[in-house]
Amino acid sequence: MPLIRKGAEANLYLEDWHDCKVIVKRRVCKRYRLLVLDTKLRSYRTIHEAQIMHEAKRSGVPTPTIYLVDPKEYTIIMEYISGRRLKETLQGTSNEGRDRLCQLVGSQIAMLHQNNIIHGDLTTSNMIPTDNEKIFFIDFGLSYHSIEVEDFGVDLHLMKRALNSTHYLHADKCFGHVLLGYREFAGSRRTEEVVQKVREIQRRGRYFAER
Repeated sequence: MPLIRKGAEANLYLEDWHDCKVIVKRRVCKRYRLLVLDTKLRSYRTIHEAQIMHEAKRSGVPTPTIYLVDPKEYTIIMEYISGRRLKETLQGTSNEGRDRLCQLVGSQIAMLHQNNIIHGDLTTSNMIPTDNEKIFFIDFGLSYHSIEVEDFGVDLHLMKRALNSTHYLHADKCFGHVLLGYREFAGSRRTEEVVQKVREIQRRGRYFAER
């Protein structure tokens, strides 16, 4: 199988499976962990990621369809989403198109949060826009459940940092449209709570950086 991405926790392979292209995500062994612990962790995280992806899809957020979960082989076989990542798409689109995409991203993040799902790695590398005006969220390997505003704020703070890092020329405007989309789905009161938490997290970061 062609290796298309090597990550810290798992490798991604592109494969033909029953006459369709699929992504095979296989968690790799960590030799610094005890074997029995490593086995349990990889098995649990494989099942957990597939479950959260399914929950995200039910909440209205496009995610790759899961075809097979094999906890003994620490493997998920899922739909292959064709297209460029949002990271590349934002670089080459018009201002209007960029604003529309970021607003859609914001509304989808709010959908996750309304269903107590924290993505854990919200970057434009983990989002794939498609021709039918959808944005697929991928890589839920760090995702978890939470009802805490702190965790919602951390998720959005990661998104803001990713925009500043990769799309610095348009970062402020892009994040503004992310918040606009978030507010449209979550409402003004909840959005303001989360935004206040994002500001608090930023202040903490500056404090520790100064120390």
